Amino acid sequence: MSLSPTQQACLRGLYAVTPDDPLLPRMSTLVNQALAGGVKVVQYRNKFAPRPLFRAQAAELLRICRAAGALLIVNDNPEIAADIGADGVHVGREDGGAARARAIVGPDRIVGVSCYDDLSIAAAAVADGADYVAFGAMFPSTVKPGAVAAPLSLLTEARERFKVPVCAIGGIKLNKVPSLIESGTDMAAVITDLFDAPDVEAQARAYQQLFKVSA
Repeated sequence: MSLSPTQQACLRGLYAVTPDDPLLPRMSTLVNQALAGGVKVVQYRNKFAPRPLFRAQAAELLRICRAAGALLIVNDNPEIAADIGADGVHVGREDGGAARARAIVGPDRIVGVSCYDDLSIAAAAVADGADYVAFGAMFPSTVKPGAVAAPLSLLTEARERFKVPVCAIGGIKLNKVPSLIESGTDMAAVITDLFDAPDVEAQARAYQQLFKVSA
């Protein structure tokens, strides 16, 4: 699949990944603030939500993102992504791979894949139809403290080797973004440094300005 111009434009800059939160109103408020700051792509991630809550939160965030002209990517669950009509799905090593995700969500949705510190995983994912590849943890992460470390050079290699957007994830803070951009990343996936900020909208805008993405 080739990405549409709208999809291509959105897969650049801050990639807002939601925190684990059982309260839909609070999550919706946080995502609305991020969208007001210019975020173009949101990943709904909630590792602790039972399936009914997961689906309900995902569907509501899709409504919010559509209203703002942004994309919603669902973490881990291609079935729910397809069911609610989300813009795509993000899968890791335990979620069945890019080919399975593509078969479920169809040809017109985005499939992203976690590749950790391994270019061979990325190569296989791209061959199986992944639309972007994510590497990390780039820095020590409070969300995944035991995550494998990935060097900045991996972003450069991936950018040179693969013709899909490259995403950096793990422990990213605003002051780390210039080094990520210099290394070749297209997106920075952020949870804590965005959604724990005193002003989420202003923090999102600051990230987008570094990527030269306008709100």
